[in-house]
Amino acid sequence: MNKLKMIVCVAVVMTSAAALADNAKTASNDAGPIAQAKISMGAAVAAAEKHANGKAVRAEYEQGKDGRWAYDVEVTSGTDVFDVKVDPDAGTVVASTKDAVDSDDEGDKAD
Repeated sequence: MNKLKMIVCVAVVMTSAAALADNAKTASNDAGPIAQAKISMGAAVAAAEKHANGKAVRAEYEQGKDGRWAYDVEVTSGTDVFDVKVDPDAGTVVASTKDAVDSDDEGDKAD
């Protein structure tokens, strides 16, 4: 019985180690791609605030479903919240949608 437990434990450890190693290879963050952007996040926030006539409450640099990178800035204007996409090279607003009342931006039209 102890031999069986030892074999199971070794198998679990090896599987976990393999999964962690695979995750380390595929895990990434936005530090590499954001270095390629021609405008800063601050400039993207300023463009989004001007466009929506409000104040930014969140900003991210993210890759869209089409593979292109953009700044995604959430801006409040009065009681409205807008999800504003800003081109990282030109600094222009490429999309702006009024957010539904929710705690995240998953599934919003501009995503």
